[in-house]
Amino acid sequence: MSVLAATTAQILYSEVHHNQHQIPSNGGRRCFVNRDFGSVLFGRRNGERRRLRRREFRMGTEAGFWPDLSRPAMVEMESIEDSEQLDRILAHAQELSQPVLIDWMATWCRKCIYLKPKLEKLAADYLTKAKFYYVDVNKVPQSLVKRGNISKMPTIQLWKDGEMKAEVIGGHKAWLVIEEVKEMIQKFV
Repeated sequence: MSVLAATTAQILYSEVHHNQHQIPSNGGRRCFVNRDFGSVLFGRRNGERRRLRRREFRMGTEAGFWPDLSRPAMVEMESIEDSEQLDRILAHAQELSQPVLIDWMATWCRKCIYLKPKLEKLAADYLTKAKFYYVDVNKVPQSLVKRGNISKMPTIQLWKDGEMKAEVIGGHKAWLVIEEVKEMIQKFV
Protein backbone atom coordinates (compact mmCIF):
# COMPACT_ATOMS: atom_id res chain seq x y z
CA MET A 1 0.00 0.00 0.00
CA SER A 2 2.96 2.33 0.55
CA VAL A 3 5.95 3.17 -1.60
CA LEU A 4 9.40 4.05 -0.24
CA ALA A 5 12.85 4.36 -1.74
CA ALA A 6 16.33 4.26 -0.24
CA THR A 7 19.16 6.10 -2.02
CA THR A 8 19.20 4.98 -5.66
CA ALA A 9 17.38 1.68 -5.34
CA GLN A 10 13.64 1.97 -5.73
CA ILE A 11 11.85 -0.31 -3.33
CA LEU A 12 8.22 -1.32 -3.39
CA TYR A 13 6.69 -3.06 -0.45
CA SER A 14 3.21 -4.07 0.66
CA GLU A 15 1.78 -3.21 4.03
CA VAL A 16 2.45 -5.88 6.68
CA HIS A 17 0.67 -5.99 10.03
CA HIS A 18 3.85 -5.56 12.05
CA ASN A 19 5.14 -2.55 13.91
CA GLN A 20 8.46 -2.63 12.10
CA HIS A 21 8.79 -3.43 8.38
CA GLN A 22 11.97 -4.74 6.78
CA ILE A 23 12.55 -3.70 3.19
CA PRO A 24 15.32 -5.42 1.24
CA SER A 25 17.40 -3.25 -1.06
CA ASN A 26 20.46 -3.47 -3.28
CA GLY A 27 24.00 -3.55 -1.90
CA GLY A 28 23.30 -5.70 1.14
CA ARG A 29 21.60 -2.88 3.05
CA ARG A 30 18.28 -3.22 4.77
CA CYS A 31 15.76 -0.50 5.53
CA PHE A 32 13.49 -0.81 8.58
CA VAL A 33 10.48 1.50 8.85
CA ASN A 34 9.18 2.07 12.37
CA ARG A 35 5.65 3.50 12.23
CA ASP A 36 5.32 4.28 15.98
CA PHE A 37 8.31 6.57 16.37
CA GLY A 38 8.52 8.14 12.91
CA SER A 39 12.01 6.93 12.18
CA VAL A 40 13.83 4.84 9.61
CA LEU A 41 16.62 2.38 10.41
CA PHE A 42 19.32 1.50 7.90
CA GLY A 43 21.53 -1.49 8.48
CA ARG A 44 23.98 -3.83 6.85
CA ARG A 45 23.89 -7.60 6.84
CA ASN A 46 26.16 -7.84 9.87
CA GLY A 47 23.47 -6.23 12.04
CA GLU A 48 24.83 -2.68 12.22
CA ARG A 49 21.94 -0.18 12.26
CA ARG A 50 21.76 3.57 12.03
CA ARG A 51 18.61 5.45 13.05
CA LEU A 52 17.48 8.44 11.00
CA ARG A 53 14.56 10.73 11.70
CA ARG A 54 12.06 11.05 8.86
CA ARG A 55 13.27 14.57 8.04
CA GLU A 56 16.90 13.43 7.78
CA PHE A 57 15.80 10.49 5.66
CA ARG A 58 13.88 12.84 3.34
CA MET A 59 16.84 15.17 3.00
CA GLY A 60 19.23 12.29 2.35
CA THR A 61 17.25 10.79 -0.50
CA GLU A 62 17.35 11.98 -4.07
CA ALA A 63 16.16 15.58 -4.45
CA GLY A 64 12.55 15.91 -5.47
CA PHE A 65 11.56 12.35 -4.60
CA TRP A 66 9.40 13.25 -1.60
CA PRO A 67 7.57 16.55 -1.23
CA ASP A 68 8.28 18.78 1.75
CA LEU A 69 5.55 17.79 4.19
CA SER A 70 6.63 20.20 6.92
CA ARG A 71 4.40 22.96 5.47
CA PRO A 72 1.21 22.94 3.42
CA ALA A 73 1.40 23.15 -0.37
CA MET A 74 -1.51 25.59 -0.48
CA VAL A 75 -3.75 27.48 1.92
CA GLU A 76 -7.38 28.07 1.01
CA MET A 77 -8.20 31.77 1.07
CA GLU A 78 -11.13 32.85 3.24
CA SER A 79 -13.98 34.87 1.85
CA ILE A 80 -14.88 38.39 3.00
CA GLU A 81 -18.65 38.93 2.95
CA ASP A 82 -19.20 42.48 4.26
CA SER A 83 -17.55 45.66 5.57
CA GLU A 84 -17.84 44.63 9.23
CA GLN A 85 -15.92 41.42 8.55
CA LEU A 86 -13.27 43.42 6.68
CA ASP A 87 -12.96 45.77 9.68
CA ARG A 88 -12.48 42.81 12.05
CA ILE A 89 -9.86 41.24 9.77
CA LEU A 90 -7.92 44.50 9.45
CA ALA A 91 -8.07 45.14 13.22
CA HIS A 92 -6.78 41.64 13.96
CA ALA A 93 -4.01 41.99 11.37
CA GLN A 94 -3.04 45.35 12.86
CA GLU A 95 -2.67 43.72 16.30
CA LEU A 96 -0.37 41.10 14.77
CA SER A 97 1.31 43.73 12.53
CA GLN A 98 0.71 41.50 9.51
CA PRO A 99 -0.28 42.61 6.02
CA VAL A 100 -3.53 41.38 4.53
CA LEU A 101 -3.82 40.49 0.84
CA ILE A 102 -7.27 40.72 -0.70
CA ASP A 103 -8.07 39.25 -4.10
CA TRP A 104 -11.04 41.14 -5.56
CA MET A 105 -12.56 38.73 -8.08
CA ALA A 106 -15.76 37.58 -9.75
CA THR A 107 -16.96 34.10 -10.60
CA TRP A 108 -17.54 35.08 -14.25
CA CYS A 109 -13.95 36.35 -14.64
CA ARG A 110 -11.77 33.59 -16.15
CA LYS A 111 -8.50 35.27 -15.19
CA CYS A 112 -9.75 35.62 -11.60
CA ILE A 113 -10.60 31.95 -11.38
CA TYR A 114 -7.28 30.95 -12.94
CA LEU A 115 -5.33 33.20 -10.57
CA LYS A 116 -6.99 32.11 -7.30
CA PRO A 117 -5.24 28.69 -6.92
CA LYS A 118 -1.89 30.32 -7.68
CA LEU A 119 -2.51 32.84 -4.91
CA GLU A 120 -3.45 29.98 -2.57
CA LYS A 121 -0.06 28.36 -3.28
CA LEU A 122 1.60 31.71 -2.59
CA ALA A 123 -0.36 31.94 0.67
CA ALA A 124 1.37 28.74 1.81
CA ASP A 125 4.76 30.39 1.24
CA TYR A 126 3.79 33.37 3.43
CA LEU A 127 1.76 31.37 5.95
CA THR A 128 3.06 33.13 9.06
CA LYS A 129 3.88 36.49 7.46
CA ALA A 130 0.63 37.53 5.73
CA LYS A 131 -3.04 36.58 5.54
CA PHE A 132 -4.81 36.03 2.23
CA TYR A 133 -8.53 36.65 1.57
CA TYR A 134 -10.80 37.04 -1.44
CA VAL A 135 -13.92 39.06 -2.20
CA ASP A 136 -16.43 37.99 -4.83
CA VAL A 137 -17.65 41.42 -5.97
CA ASN A 138 -21.01 40.04 -7.14
CA LYS A 139 -21.88 38.56 -3.73
CA VAL A 140 -21.00 41.48 -1.45
CA PRO A 141 -22.60 44.89 -0.90
CA GLN A 142 -21.42 47.56 -3.33
CA SER A 143 -20.28 49.70 -0.40
CA LEU A 144 -17.51 47.15 0.21
CA VAL A 145 -16.47 47.25 -3.46
CA LYS A 146 -16.41 51.07 -3.34
CA ARG A 147 -14.33 50.96 -0.18
CA GLY A 148 -11.72 48.95 -2.04
CA ASN A 149 -11.96 51.38 -4.97
CA ILE A 150 -12.21 48.46 -7.42
CA SER A 151 -12.59 49.22 -11.11
CA LYS A 152 -10.94 46.18 -12.78
CA MET A 153 -10.62 42.51 -11.93
CA PRO A 154 -8.71 40.70 -10.75
CA THR A 155 -7.26 43.26 -8.36
CA ILE A 156 -4.96 42.13 -5.56
CA GLN A 157 -4.53 44.65 -2.78
CA LEU A 158 -2.18 44.70 0.19
CA TRP A 159 -3.65 46.29 3.31
CA LYS A 160 -1.58 47.15 6.35
CA ASP A 161 -2.39 49.24 9.44
CA GLY A 162 -6.01 49.48 8.35
CA GLU A 163 -5.41 51.06 4.95
CA MET A 164 -4.62 49.96 1.43
CA LYS A 165 -0.88 50.29 0.73
CA ALA A 166 -0.39 48.73 -2.72
CA GLU A 167 -2.27 46.92 -5.45
CA VAL A 168 -1.71 44.81 -8.54
CA ILE A 169 -4.28 44.75 -11.30
CA GLY A 170 -3.98 41.32 -12.86
CA GLY A 171 -5.09 41.62 -16.44
CA HIS A 172 -1.91 39.99 -17.80
CA LYS A 173 -0.24 36.57 -17.50
CA ALA A 174 -0.67 34.81 -14.15
CA TRP A 175 3.03 34.20 -13.52
CA LEU A 176 3.71 37.93 -14.00
CA VAL A 177 0.93 38.80 -11.56
CA ILE A 178 2.32 36.37 -8.98
CA GLU A 179 5.79 37.89 -9.33
CA GLU A 180 4.37 41.39 -8.84
CA VAL A 181 2.42 40.19 -5.78
CA LYS A 182 5.60 38.64 -4.32
CA GLU A 183 7.45 41.94 -4.79
CA MET A 184 4.55 43.81 -3.17
CA ILE A 185 4.58 41.47 -0.16
CA GLN A 186 8.35 41.77 0.26
CA LYS A 187 8.04 45.57 0.54
CA PHE A 188 5.63 45.35 3.48
CA VAL A 189 6.67 42.19 5.36
